[in-house]
Amino acid sequence: MYEYIKGQLASLEPTQAVIDCGGVGYLLEISLNTYEALRRADGDMVKLYAHLVVREDAHQLFGFSDMAEREMFRLLISISGVGNQTARVMLSSLTVDELRVAIQQQDVKKVQRVKGIGAKTAQRIVLELADKMGLVGTHVVAGAQGVQVNQARDEAMTALTMLGFAKPAVEKLLMSSDWKNADGTPMTVEEIIKEGLQRL
Repeated sequence: MYEYIKGQLASLEPTQAVIDCGGVGYLLEISLNTYEALRRADGDMVKLYAHLVVREDAHQLFGFSDMAEREMFRLLISISGVGNQTARVMLSSLTVDELRVAIQQQDVKKVQRVKGIGAKTAQRIVLELADKMGLVGTHVVAGAQGVQVNQARDEAMTALTMLGFAKPAVEKLLMSSDWKNADGTPMTVEEIIKEGLQRL
């Protein structure tokens, strides 16, 4: 329902931010990593990618400083036993890159060190998400080009899925290549989609 909220930062706490957008204040639950990003933001205008959680007793908006953090959050809450608050704690304890690498390296102990994560849940996270980490944008590990490639790949996955292709097949295809042109420059979203349409 909400893709992002962009507006003036009205208030900021370690777990919450209020963004004034057109005279309406949106309260978003945030991680410590997003809190730090907002504290470093230049000026009062900010943009947070949103995820809406609807429950019988409440509607909650979660905000993320970038798409990679939101994608990691969504992957985490897809795991049985990992709720919204647990996922937020994980993203407050570890950066997206740290968590991604821990899952890729099957470092169960590092995942388990997060408060509220038991051994079985940590193992489940590592096992179920290991093959999906290539679809989560990176910053430190892959560098600036890696961010560009992964964001384009995320958008291409959404587009191809919406076109009717099965998500497992799309994920497998997108993880099978680094999606760069012959000269080494990252492919654009359009180029990845065109190539994907030929391969699927």
